[in-house]
Amino acid sequence: MERMRNGLAAVGINLDWSEQQWVDICDRLIADNGSGNLGIYLHVSRGADTKRFHGFPENVAPTVFAFAFDIAPPPVADKSLAKGYKVSTARDLRWERCHIKSTALLGNVMHFQQSYEKGHSETLLFNANNELTEASACNAFIVKNAVVITPPLDNQLLPGITRHMVIDVLRKDGNIQVQERTVTMDEVHSADEVWITSSSKEIAPVIEIDGNPVGNGQVGDIWLAAQTLYSAGKHNY
Repeated sequence: MERMRNGLAAVGINLDWSEQQWVDICDRLIADNGSGNLGIYLHVSRGADTKRFHGFPENVAPTVFAFAFDIAPPPVADKSLAKGYKVSTARDLRWERCHIKSTALLGNVMHFQQSYEKGHSETLLFNANNELTEASACNAFIVKNAVVITPPLDNQLLPGITRHMVIDVLRKDGNIQVQERTVTMDEVHSADEVWITSSSKEIAPVIEIDGNPVGNGQVGDIWLAAQTLYSAGKHNY
């Protein structure tokens, strides 16, 4: 909810809802849609005006749209059951405000399509300095010498909720070192492990990049430890 409030403020949408109002909507959607494993989608747009004009309309109430949907069971911390992801890489051609979560996802979709057409599951993106930013729909991590490393938050990547939780869980446990710093693509290609994170994937191990194996091409031990900690602690947030 904090990220949503920050995003609304960044694009000039004024919606003075309390957190309890959002909770009430989520509770109603859950109650009306059964007891399965549900995701909830929340969407706020600027509102409906009577004309087409690029300037923000005045005195128009924002439109709130929400729905519940079935999601797959959460990942299990088990190497034999983990899905190893094969991904591609591409120069990041999106806009320079990727920290704002918005529905303007054409750039992300185009990058995802690059991988999809190759039979891959994601696209790792890098900037003009050959530095990792994120993936088309996920945040990205590498592991080197048992240290978990991820790019720092800035305008080039979304402040993912799962990213935040993974970092917090690992730091609170204290057994796995975590760094937020610039990551070069040379480091990505030489990493022992690579992960992508999202709400639906949680921590997904990448086993192949551009047709080349990550590390030994198998799901790694640090992933197993991290997913175990995440599975145990994710409901504390």
